Amino acid sequence: MKFTIQRDVFVQNIQHASKAISSRATLPILSGLKIVAFDDGITLTGSDSDISIEAFIPAEQNEKEIITIEQPGSAVLQAKYFADIIKKLPEPLVEISVNEQYVTHIRSGNSEFHLNGQDPDEFPNLPEVEEGSTFQLKTDLLKALIRQTAFAVSTAETRPILTGIHWGMENAVLTCTATDSHRLAMREAAVEGVDADMSFTNVVIPGKSLTELSKILSDSEEAVEVTVTNNQALFKAENMLFFSRLLDGNYPATQNMIPTTSKTNVNVPSKKLMSAIERALLLSDGKNNVVNLKSLDQDRLEITSVTPEVGKVTEEVGADSFEGEDLRISFNGKNIMDALRVIESEEVSIQFTGAMSPFIMRPADRDYMLHLFSPVRTY
Repeated sequence: MKFTIQRDVFVQNIQHASKAISSRATLPILSGLKIVAFDDGITLTGSDSDISIEAFIPAEQNEKEIITIEQPGSAVLQAKYFADIIKKLPEPLVEISVNEQYVTHIRSGNSEFHLNGQDPDEFPNLPEVEEGSTFQLKTDLLKALIRQTAFAVSTAETRPILTGIHWGMENAVLTCTATDSHRLAMREAAVEGVDADMSFTNVVIPGKSLTELSKILSDSEEAVEVTVTNNQALFKAENMLFFSRLLDGNYPATQNMIPTTSKTNVNVPSKKLMSAIERALLLSDGKNNVVNLKSLDQDRLEITSVTPEVGKVTEEVGADSFEGEDLRISFNGKNIMDALRVIESEEVSIQFTGAMSPFIMRPADRDYMLHLFSPVRTY
């Protein structure tokens, strides 16, 4: 194998493919990056037990030559060393050549490296995605779906299923749900160009996988093709394939958790509520992040936080509207902050069903997003 490539393009794609490579690889070969040179470009593949990423670099793009391929071939190189070497090379062009023993010669300007490679035939094949449900999402929408739900997944391995985001499709509407059993984030999106009878449920994609996917995807309106099967999800973007295994098990029936009635409805400016909670957390114990909220009258809420050995903070926030019973409730302020950061609305609507019952927060001007929180018992 022998080719010359623009270093900046090479570095970017190496970084993308390397996101699938774990420092605790189950097989030694999986600590490596597989490089395959074809006549029309090269592919870079990284993989672990959860995700596999294949990035394709075309020889020409927009009538501009990116790679000159003198000899097709393949090799697996230690990702950690290879990525660092390419990133720090002095010149904009990099020459790569591999001999029959997979020893790789890397040259750029006056710098030369020799890196021992491995047999690419030992590298596992990419997962085979059998027929499944296939649809398209615009890149910016897909990134929004991930950002607005991934923060709510569980980080505890005691219930592995909760470390994933549940995807379900019905009536051409994709619903993404994440919960750690204390809070829930749900986001819906209409999917264009699919049959109304396409439906699936209990597709649970690891939150870590989707977070890595979001980092790789560019900010654009280009379409990403998504295929979900019984055990894999495949995201196909321009010049990239991203495979993720699905989590085994049955996701909780989250729809049953969402209250259908409320005793108190409040509309509050998002930024003012967020700032007040942020200040209240300054005196919280940092462990439970408990913030107390109560209604003072029809247009004022009081937010307090007390830590006996530290002190107390009290702040009033004006409510745009207030309906129903007087309110007194305690909650994890950090969880509310996480949700407010992704709601992207100037005003939030909050429905309370009692001091010790879960409550709902959603944007006041749209209905495709919902956040559910469990209150904290403080007595």
